[in-house]
Amino acid sequence: MVLWVFGYGSLVWNPGFDFDERVIGFIRDYRRVFDLACFDHRGTPQNPARTLTLEPKEGSICWGVAYCIHGGSERERAAMECLERRECEYDGKTIVNFYKDKDSIEPTLTGVLVFTSTLDKLLNKYYLGHATLEEMACQIATASGPCGNNREYLFRLENALFEIGHEDDMVIELANEVRNILGKKVRKGKKKQAVRPTTHLPFLSFISGVQVHPLADAAVAMDSCEENGKIGMVKGESHGNSRAKKTSNLD
Repeated sequence: MVLWVFGYGSLVWNPGFDFDERVIGFIRDYRRVFDLACFDHRGTPQNPARTLTLEPKEGSICWGVAYCIHGGSERERAAMECLERRECEYDGKTIVNFYKDKDSIEPTLTGVLVFTSTLDKLLNKYYLGHATLEEMACQIATASGPCGNNREYLFRLENALFEIGHEDDMVIELANEVRNILGKKVRKGKKKQAVRPTTHLPFLSFISGVQVHPLADAAVAMDSCEENGKIGMVKGESHGNSRAKKTSNLD
């Protein structure tokens, strides 16, 4: 058994569960938007935070990280229980194709799980809908909750996308607008080359639940220690079976 989960928000820098592989890549025909309310982590019911969800948009690509969990149903269940608690604002789960090469027609992975939302205010109490850049920035600059403030979520996302070598212009623009409100120095976008060690995924296409295609020079990287979390490496018999364990606060 094997489970693949795609992260496009805080999961990029803070997965919060045990995983076996971390692969940088993207999904097609979706874009990230700050249209989802958070009442209990980085906001309150009176002043909700704005966090990410996915919006379908033909031709768009959304870069992020795919995490693999394998080793039996118990490990998968533990990871899903963690994710269900953490991603409680998301009312949907979508199965997507995952790519590493923008020029490739064939996906690197199929059957990858991603948390999504119903984009309808009447059907989803967490969906805030679109807002202007200024409106979003004002809300993000002022919202805070038990897990921290909303702007930290945005700034960490901006930095995480820089670290994987795939910045998002919308995220940079929104972060700079928040900085303007806070009187901080505006950050200019600067591409960082993603590290691409010649490591290949040690999984075969016959594994139940997911089709795995060959990874050419797969970008497999482990998170470094964060301000609110630590990672321990539990090594198996080979590098391909190394397992990363992460314990940290939500988001």
